[in-house]
Amino acid sequence: MYETRVDPILPRERFIVRMLGHSAGACGLILVSLAIGMAGYMAFERLAAIDAFLNAAMLLGGMGPIHDPASWGGKLFAGLYALYCGLVVIVTMGVVLAPLLHRALHKFHWRKDYPK
Repeated sequence: MYETRVDPILPRERFIVRMLGHSAGACGLILVSLAIGMAGYMAFERLAAIDAFLNAAMLLGGMGPIHDPASWGGKLFAGLYALYCGLVVIVTMGVVLAPLLHRALHKFHWRKDYPK
């Protein structure tokens, strides 16, 4: 997927397309995670869709839930979903930053005189 150390640096246009693809993947992960959170809050806590969206979005954003769960299942879901959201933030940043870091490291290691 990425160029090796003997390949020249990717042209700017292709790099932008790569960044857009990674950003789209990160947005997709966030949307799927938001849908999972909404479904869980609607199923376990019987929240309306807008309230479930608010709780899921606040957890994904790192702010914490608005509605405190009342049921045992809701509390278990909220705890597990909060742990999942922490991982989603880390993975999303990794997906978005991977092309940038790869390009920077590739510039440090690439030489024009590498044999092909």
